Amino acid sequence: MPLALSSAYREGKIFYGYSLLELNCDIVKFRLFAKKMIMSIQILDQPLEEKVVTLLGVSWEQFKAIEIPLLDNREVKLTYLAGVLEIMAPIGDKHEYVKSTLGLLLEAYMREKELRFYKRGGFTLEEPGYASGTPDESYCIGTNKETPDIVIEVIVSSGSINRKELYKPKKVPEVWFWKSKELGVYHLNSDGEYEEMARSNFFPDLDTALLLKYLDYPDQYDAVNDFTQAIKSS
Repeated sequence: MPLALSSAYREGKIFYGYSLLELNCDIVKFRLFAKKMIMSIQILDQPLEEKVVTLLGVSWEQFKAIEIPLLDNREVKLTYLAGVLEIMAPIGDKHEYVKSTLGLLLEAYMREKELRFYKRGGFTLEEPGYASGTPDESYCIGTNKETPDIVIEVIVSSGSINRKELYKPKKVPEVWFWKSKELGVYHLNSDGEYEEMARSNFFPDLDTALLLKYLDYPDQYDAVNDFTQAIKSS
């Protein structure tokens, strides 16, 4: 499949000085093209929140060519699924605030309920040649494992990739998505598909509406303290 940009970032057949043919045939030129595009996203109107650009028909080799020099760049997030590459930049303050607050609330709950857990952070989960995704946070429950039991993604700017599909190859038991002040919990069923659940299978007594209430607090410290007190008194 030839490389193509989403319509919002396509202008004829020339992209940042390169033709489609050049980009499909030359890894070095593809890497330079991606670097120029990422820089343009970061300086475009000096955005306060992330913007997403989608590239279609990207080979695994092309994806890896631009991933390597960006591994230590926390301002750029790459997601790959079956030939589709999403580039998100920069990572906005809102994204990081929601991620950290949700993690603190969940950890407070697990500690209060004396549930053993292992915070795994945001490390990349890959199925070589097919999928590569980096959650914002992840946890193992009970014991530490190679594949986390829960991955969490905070979505401020949506792309075209179905992010649940990223975690099917690794059979991640649960995927949580925060988007537009809503929290969706998806459990991997026996058919290998993610289905939305009202509550987490790992925390059947935790009402997601309660998490959302304290996520909406204006102050993170107060949110965690008041949430902890609510859990103690429940």
